[in-house]
Amino acid sequence: MVRESTKDTQQRGITVDKKVPVVKITTPDQVVELASLPLSATVAMADVAEAMREGLLAFSTAAGLVVMQQMLTAELASIVGAKHTKQSTGERVGNWHGSTRGQVVLGARKVTVERPRGRYVDGGEIDLDTWDVFASEDLLRQVVVERMLAGVATRRHVDVGEPVGQPGKATSKSAVSRRFVAATQAAMSELLEADLSELDTAVLMIDGLNVAGEMVVVALVVCADGTKVPVGLRLGDTENATVVKDLLADLVARGLRYEHGILAVIDGSKALRSGIAKVFGTNALIQRCTLHKRRKVIDYLPKARRKAIDQRLAKIFATVDADKGIAAARRLANLLKTDHPDAAGSLLEGLDEMFTVARLGLNGTLRRTLTNTNCIESMISTVRGVTGRVKHWRDGGRKKRWIATGMIEAQRSFRRVRGHQQMPDLVAAIARAANPVTPTMGVDSRGCGDEVVGGFGRRR
Repeated sequence: MVRESTKDTQQRGITVDKKVPVVKITTPDQVVELASLPLSATVAMADVAEAMREGLLAFSTAAGLVVMQQMLTAELASIVGAKHTKQSTGERVGNWHGSTRGQVVLGARKVTVERPRGRYVDGGEIDLDTWDVFASEDLLRQVVVERMLAGVATRRHVDVGEPVGQPGKATSKSAVSRRFVAATQAAMSELLEADLSELDTAVLMIDGLNVAGEMVVVALVVCADGTKVPVGLRLGDTENATVVKDLLADLVARGLRYEHGILAVIDGSKALRSGIAKVFGTNALIQRCTLHKRRKVIDYLPKARRKAIDQRLAKIFATVDADKGIAAARRLANLLKTDHPDAAGSLLEGLDEMFTVARLGLNGTLRRTLTNTNCIESMISTVRGVTGRVKHWRDGGRKKRWIATGMIEAQRSFRRVRGHQQMPDLVAAIARAANPVTPTMGVDSRGCGDEVVGGFGRRR
């Protein structure tokens, strides 16, 4: 290995932006020239040669540490001048001040290295930007989170470390745990405090999941371009209206826009329905999940009839014309009410809200996407996978941290919703329905009127 100084480079007419010496790997024939190299270069070469026997990664690490030392030296020289350079008292900014030991981040560990020191003429320590970059723990925290989410136990992080040929620190169980807590706490704060005013919100999906006997309500936004964004969560004993209302109120306080109209897709929970109505009023159009409704109805039926009824329900909910679909559902309910009255009652409950998307005039892929809660259920599935490895839940704070981490992890694999090409049509239809041009009542000769509620005519 030959290390070429900046001075030699400049003498050959090559312009360099930064005075950082170059590390060059030589051919075997050039090894004989090592005898003419300075002692420091020979020692560095010996260190790299030892690392080569441990593999390419260890060799690359050793070479990288050599380059880092050269960068530190070059930066300090750019501030106080090269070592042993004569300067007048008025020109001198600072002085070389020996070296000290410090730790830099290397993969998922810290390693101790020597670094040059400098002091200003007034006595203050010279901070090197290069050192700040290599000593930053941001990358270390990122690696810890990635491995924890991949299922690596805190006590096993030292075992899965890269073979870099350097002894490391900060790999103990407690150190890994502290960094994971700090990283996930920061991620949760970013998720729950993010400004939502920049989101062009079109659809809001809300659902709950049970974590160690406690209900957590999570929210997902679908923007006007079809992108999905997790926006919040709330911890409570049950999926009740108060928890939902507080979650939605927090979203509004953070800038969530809904005045133009918003489509809320829920699983049919009355608590979710009540909370949405209290916060958004008539600006929200409710679409209940058709899959949940089908499961709920067939649960009231004997096994012999379930398949046939479920197929009929699927056909009904796929009807393009909302009025025809509702009429078909009522006929099926009349058929069931004699032998299975509870199944009939379940089918009729909230029936109009099963066809909200159909009333908006949507058809095709986007309609199938928004008539169920599969988008948010997919996110919840990832959350369950992340939290499933936790054996002991000490408090609610830990639950929120892990759930927020799972939501962020799910977002990494998000794609735009299926049928996103139809999103402009959906946004326009929601705006017309939630904010009709003429929201007044037309009174007929009998003194009755049709009041527009949520954009759909309703006799009052």
